[in-house]
Amino acid sequence: MTDWSTEQLAAIEGNADLFVSPYREDGTTYGTPTQTWALVIDGRVYVRAASGESSRWYQAAVTQRAGRVRVGGAYWEVTFEPAGTDDEAAIDAAYEAKYPGSTAVPIMQGEGPKTASVRISPR
Repeated sequence: MTDWSTEQLAAIEGNADLFVSPYREDGTTYGTPTQTWALVIDGRVYVRAASGESSRWYQAAVTQRAGRVRVGGAYWEVTFEPAGTDDEAAIDAAYEAKYPGSTAVPIMQGEGPKTASVRISPR
């Protein structure tokens, strides 16, 4: 695993959306890009599945553990791993800070999405 560059983190933080494409079952074909809200916390990138663990992209991400993301016009090869609960409070706070006033923030802070938190790292 490698670290995100300062430029990559700035692009992720500066864009409202990050599109995730975990590999399909064959391990080589990218899945359909899915819009997510990405957060940068202490140099790490997190997303949550709004539909919780039943989300197809979430299931693919934690099963395949790799794929790519798109921010603006940039594509990066990445790994996906379940985030667990260690950074749960920081993720909740980051949603409020990045998307203030959005009615979707309480949804993303709900129990379903919390169980479907993913950490994304460059590879």
